[in-house]
Amino acid sequence: MTKHAFTIVFWLCLVCLLAGCTSSKELPDTGGEAHQAAAAEFQFGDLVEPFDPPPLEELDRTTEWIDRPVLDAMERLREHQNAQGPPPLSVEEALALRNDSPEANEKIKVTLGRIAPEDGAGIDYGATLLRIANGDIKSTNPVLRSTSTDYEFHELASINLFTTDWNLEKFADRNYVVSWQTSRDGKMDKVVIRNDMTWSDGRPVTAHDVEFTFQLIMTESVPIPALRTDVQQLRWVKAYDDRTVVFFHKEPLATNITSMTFPLLPKHMYEGSLAEDPTMARSPHHTRLERAPVVGGAYELTKRQPGQEFVLKRRENYFMHGGKQVRDKPPFAEVRFKIIEDLNTALLALKSGYLDEMLILPDQWIGQTNGDDFYRLNTKVSAVGWTDYYIVWNQQTPYFSDRRVRWALSHAIDYKEMLQTVFYGIFDPSRGLFHPASPMFPPDGPQPLEQDLDKAEDLLDEAGWIDTDGDGIRDKEINGRRIPFRFTLMCHQIAMLVRLNTLVKESLDKIGIDCIVKPTEFTVCVQSTRDKKFQAYQGVWQTGADPSDKANLFMTGQGRNYASYSNARVDDLFVKARRELDRDARNRIYGEIHKLLWADQPYTWLIYRNDFYGFNKRLRGYNFSPRGPYGFSPGIFSIYSAASEH
Repeated sequence: MTKHAFTIVFWLCLVCLLAGCTSSKELPDTGGEAHQAAAAEFQFGDLVEPFDPPPLEELDRTTEWIDRPVLDAMERLREHQNAQGPPPLSVEEALALRNDSPEANEKIKVTLGRIAPEDGAGIDYGATLLRIANGDIKSTNPVLRSTSTDYEFHELASINLFTTDWNLEKFADRNYVVSWQTSRDGKMDKVVIRNDMTWSDGRPVTAHDVEFTFQLIMTESVPIPALRTDVQQLRWVKAYDDRTVVFFHKEPLATNITSMTFPLLPKHMYEGSLAEDPTMARSPHHTRLERAPVVGGAYELTKRQPGQEFVLKRRENYFMHGGKQVRDKPPFAEVRFKIIEDLNTALLALKSGYLDEMLILPDQWIGQTNGDDFYRLNTKVSAVGWTDYYIVWNQQTPYFSDRRVRWALSHAIDYKEMLQTVFYGIFDPSRGLFHPASPMFPPDGPQPLEQDLDKAEDLLDEAGWIDTDGDGIRDKEINGRRIPFRFTLMCHQIAMLVRLNTLVKESLDKIGIDCIVKPTEFTVCVQSTRDKKFQAYQGVWQTGADPSDKANLFMTGQGRNYASYSNARVDDLFVKARRELDRDARNRIYGEIHKLLWADQPYTWLIYRNDFYGFNKRLRGYNFSPRGPYGFSPGIFSIYSAASEH
């Protein structure tokens, strides 16, 4: 069993699972003229300022290197679990127990969440894991990943030198790294990678792949602005030999490890084709790579049926090298992702054994997973997650540029009704950007809102939105035209979310605002928000591995700042937080950001969502982190043989 522990980027997983990603279309070849134009404009690494790194011998002679942690995430989790003492129940008792109380939930979670012993005893290494995907892979290229399905594929198939554990602690991954050192001044990191890694085509993984991937990410014509947000904090990446790579930073930042955490590409597969097609999606060569990617992780793609499934197979040359086993054997012979867009259909598949796991919606948790038809093959668990539902107000529209209007909309929503009827009383009302359980939430943080229609109407009056023609809809003269307060609220095509947004519409009706709910296919939502071709959008974010990730949502001009929000003080604080190395002081800065965002209401924050999952009784190692499920990996999550007592 491999010891590498991946965590799912769960804000994306949740959006996709709740939204129903659709199959990606065939990537077209746009023709020779387009390729020639791209080649003429292409300049590899043009976003990196010129820099001449000193020789490695000089660096080692003049630098005080500090050893940094190179760890095994699975080993850490095993030690943590062993320190907690024995599980409260036997496996047989936990499998027989029904999750009908918090006490039962904890017993099931702790008992079945135990990972395998170090020797892998009891694991059925020939097993297939049946997972749900709500859409096809959009891209098998790890730097182009953009949907939850992409992320889940690349967690199994791609290489990343750094990772996190269930507590979001960061370290270098022992499966790929021999040593990691940071200079005393915090401006350099030296990493020595292992010499027993191979790509799926048999070529060795080297430090030159790391340098090449950095340069590719920092090429303007390569369309990956989100990934570039963190990587651009690097000054340079230099491969001194096949194993030694040094990351040069622009300045010592708390987020330097985040800047180094990017997936690797095989240099030999892309260096000759990138100039012709910087999108890595249109040329015949790149189209072939999309269909049959060369990967470095534990699993490789072997089958892909659009709209039905895609299959990953365990790579022998991941854990075997030179005839010897160099990493623990991944526990699944194959992982089959079944593409099921409707979660009610998915639940039927889970009950029948056609799936081994799935996220459970609140109404399914309450009313559809309590009977013998569910517990015959499955069980379920829940845990606190730092996931929030929100409505983003596009401030480029004539409706939402005024903070008083945004506050009016937030005051108008019937939160009590929302929590009880849409979410069955099992979620908590939101209190802003960071979860109250996180260290970033300020001690004097805001309390949840309650509906206040009088305050909402007063604020709209102050902002000049008044019903002047008696038709029941407020209006206002803007740029010489009187426009009604009528806007479209986009949401995903999931029944629960449609109910949520219908309730928002009904609340706004009471204060003279006409809200048109528009259920929209997932990929259209993604593109519409990116292009800012929407008025309001109800979505879901999950916490990232570092609070600095939120800068991409709320700093002026950032790629996922869908609200077009701008506050100079917030911008300054995000920059200050990156530079603050003291953890407590850094958390206080994020607490101030939290309060400023709450005061400005670029979003209306609705609820914090817990994680609810159903999984087949043959599975073990089901754990959770603030980001969501922690265990879908080639290591922690495994299937046991029927004879196993573990």
